[in-house]
Parts: sequence; structure tokens; C-alpha cells
Amino acid sequence: MEKLIINGGKPLAGTVTISGAKNSAVALIPAALLADGPVVIENLPKIQDVDIYFKLLREMGADVLFEDDWMEIDGRAMQSVLMPNGRVKKLRASYYLWGALLAKFGEARVGLPGGCDLGPRPVDLHIKGFEALGARVENQNGVMTIRANKLKGARIYLDLVSVGATINIMLAASKAEGVTIIENAAREPEIVDVATLLNNMGANIKGAGTDIIRIQGVERLRGCRHTIIPDRIEAGTYMIAAAATGGSVTLENVIPKHLESVTAKLREIGAEVIEMDDCILVNGKGTYRAADVKTSPYPGFPTDLQQPITALLTLAKGSSIVTDNIYSARFRHIDELRRMGANIKVEGRSAVIEGGHKLLGAKVVASDLRAGAALVIAGLATQGTTELEGLEHIDRGYENLVGKLQNLGADVQRVSSHRQERHHM
Repeated sequence: MEKLIINGGKPLAGTVTISGAKNSAVALIPAALLADGPVVIENLPKIQDVDIYFKLLREMGADVLFEDDWMEIDGRAMQSVLMPNGRVKKLRASYYLWGALLAKFGEARVGLPGGCDLGPRPVDLHIKGFEALGARVENQNGVMTIRANKLKGARIYLDLVSVGATINIMLAASKAEGVTIIENAAREPEIVDVATLLNNMGANIKGAGTDIIRIQGVERLRGCRHTIIPDRIEAGTYMIAAAATGGSVTLENVIPKHLESVTAKLREIGAEVIEMDDCILVNGKGTYRAADVKTSPYPGFPTDLQQPITALLTLAKGSSIVTDNIYSARFRHIDELRRMGANIKVEGRSAVIEGGHKLLGAKVVASDLRAGAALVIAGLATQGTTELEGLEHIDRGYENLVGKLQNLGADVQRVSSHRQERHHM
């Protein structure tokens, strides 16, 4: 087992290049299976979720080449096979295989997804969408079986705005007979990214990025080449880290429009944010004002940055309230921040932060991906040494976090827990 040793108190300074979007990659890879030819996806982040998908697709019989930051996927040799738990269980976004395999074979048999445990993420909206398109859905012993003799277009209203359900319905409907209309669709940039890939493959999708998406089904999809958008959550994490350490960091390979909610909140507390064409400069300050944050679907403040911004707000003078309206269990980092001296109370879906106190280094554990990012930020901002365990969560979603932080001047090292223990004997 490994842990991160963070000697905090050093302002981050320099330039960081943002990787391709994790939340796009995990949907684009299954989408590529629909083509009658090879699809090349470029700017892939080097993260654990992408590596698991690479191994999964090979197990399923696809021809896959994976080099550096690109993957070539040819699904023509695939068979419709049962995908039990195992690798599927390690991957929260494995549910995108349901829509892809349903469109490709008329059936999908996949174990229920794993990934970060953030409380219930209901798949009922996905199921509702598949059933509206004419599929029958059964859940037997943790395996979801979805079958359809023929998928037919339908009008589908999503009761809740759901990125996963929007993308899954889009995948299934791309080869359905007739027109599908998704109402109350999610508007995240990652949905636009998936629609762009599918349209490059020959699909007919209009309205991605708005709350009404119209899909005219087509019989065949062809191979193509696609470059993933930058990861707005990784970018937001480094923006918050720059502010927390009072540093000066330029982020390259970003789309500033995707980060407007983060930029607005950082400016509100007193940080300086300068936007350029495909770069953002964040200049941190010595003191910050308290602010309230409420997560909401895009273009609102992203739930994936709720935990990192909570760590920053522990440094802001006054009372801040952070409310997560999307995932109820996204406050597991609070106990760990308290170990570091933070004054935070959780009340229902909100965390009440009495900020302005100095944080102290401590031994802490990441319970999920973004909790890990929050604790790294807290560790960077303290004067002491922080030991962080649970790095497997961080590896799922951040490419080369340690290397990128070291390039910005952070004193962080990844060490084997066992080696450290022997060293101190």
C-alpha cells in the first residue's frame, strides 16, 4: 500500500497542463464500440479508469491498441458476452456499456457498477430510458440484463437531470429506428463531447448542450478520430489548490467557459483569476472572505469540486455553508479535515464551516476520488506534514497528480507504507 507525504506551506507556482476529461473518456470508450471500423480517441488521461476499460474491452473480444494518450478501438470482432462483476465492479461508469451493447447487439448483460461509494446513484433513469426505447430489463443476482428485439425512438422525459442517463439513452438511441427526444437532458460539456464523437461516426444528434436532445437513429456508424475535451474538474482542482496555497498557477489546455462557476466563486472569496483563450491564471491571496457554495447541474457549481472547495473555505474568514444537492454521501472528507483542525459541522446536505483557522498536518485517509483531492489541497495549505492514504481513489481520476504538483514546487512524495514502517523500526 502507498501513501502520500505532503510537507505543506509552499505556494504553488508555475504552469500545469490539464489532461483529457475523465468523465468524457469513460463514456467515449464504450461509444466507440458502435462503429463498423476503428475509432481513435486522443488526449486520453492516464488514469486507472481508462486502464480498466482497456482490459475490459479486450476481455470482450474487441481489438484495442493503447499507446501513451490515445486508444484505437475496433469492436467488430466482439461477441455479446456476459460481463460479470470483477473489473466492472471497479468502474463506476461501466454502466455506459449497457447503452453501447444494447445498441450494438440488442442485448447487454453487465454486472452492476462500482467506483466511488457516494451513496445511491439510482440507475432507474437509465432503465426508464431503455424501456421507453422498447427494451426489457431484469436484475438477477447483481447482473443487469437488457434485451430488445428492436429499439424504436421515443420521447423520454428525465425526472432528474442525469449525465449518466442522458449519455446512455443517447448511445442506445443512436442506432434505434426513428426519432428519440430526451427532455430535461443534462447539459454538461462531456455530453457535448460524446455527441460530437457519435456525430463524427455518422450519428444524427442535435441539441447536445441544451436540455432537449433530438436523435435520429441511423443503421450504421463508421470509424473516426476524436480528441477529448480538457478535464474541467482536474482544472478546477488546480485552480483551488493555487488559491489555497497563495500561489500563482497558469493552467494550460483548458476551456475557460467550462470553469465559469469555479472562477466566479474564487473571485468572490478574493482570489484573482485571469482568463485567456485556452489558459487560466490563478493568483492566490493571503486572506479570503467566506462564501456559500451550492452544487447543481452544469452550468452550476460541480459536485465533483464540492470537496476541494470545502478544503479551501476552511481558510476563509467567517462562516461558509457548502450544500451538495446531488450526492448525499459526499461529506466523508469532513471528519478527515477535522483531524487537521478544521471547524466544520454537517447538517443534512450542508457543511457549515467556521473558517480562518490554521490547519495542521495529520494522518488522513481518502474515502473517494474527490475527497482525496480535498485532502491533498488541505495538506498543501498547512504548515506541517500530512500523510494521506487511500491513493487508489486518486489514481482513478487524476493523471500524474504527484508529478504535476512537484513541477509546481510542492513538497509531495509517494512512498510505500510498508517501507516507511520498516524505516522507523
